[in-house]
Amino acid sequence: MKTNKVLPFIVCLLIPLVIGGLSGFMTANEISGWFQTLNKPSFNPPNKIFGPVWILLYLLMGISLYWIWVSPVSELRKKALRIFALQLFFNFCWSILFFSFHLLFVAILDILLMWIFIVYMMRLFYKIKPMAAYINIPYLLWVSFATALNMAIWYLN
Repeated sequence: MKTNKVLPFIVCLLIPLVIGGLSGFMTANEISGWFQTLNKPSFNPPNKIFGPVWILLYLLMGISLYWIWVSPVSELRKKALRIFALQLFFNFCWSILFFSFHLLFVAILDILLMWIFIVYMMRLFYKIKPMAAYINIPYLLWVSFATALNMAIWYLN
């Protein structure tokens, strides 16, 4: 990688990692407190799984962001970057709605919007650089799982 591309690469990795880290930091006490009191479905994974999975997903998001960022400037690229930011905004808000405010149903609405924007982002990314879309498949699958988990927890509580 050329030295003039190292800084943008690092910035692109840091954007989702910092956003995810910030929401995790803001909600950590609730995860070890309030969340433990909830009824959860049988398919709820152990809490220790979530951190490593999200770190990996944020890294993959950062890589895909970088590939789009360094692609030729176009209206499609600008739109793809805006949709990336929008899905990341919903990603950030979900943790706060769910863990901090205990708004389980509102969190479902948020995660459904996030899912829609992830799919839209992937479609836009595919038009620019197909691998930037493919690398987000694990993210889409995890958010699909998290949506089912959120719905089940809401139903059980």
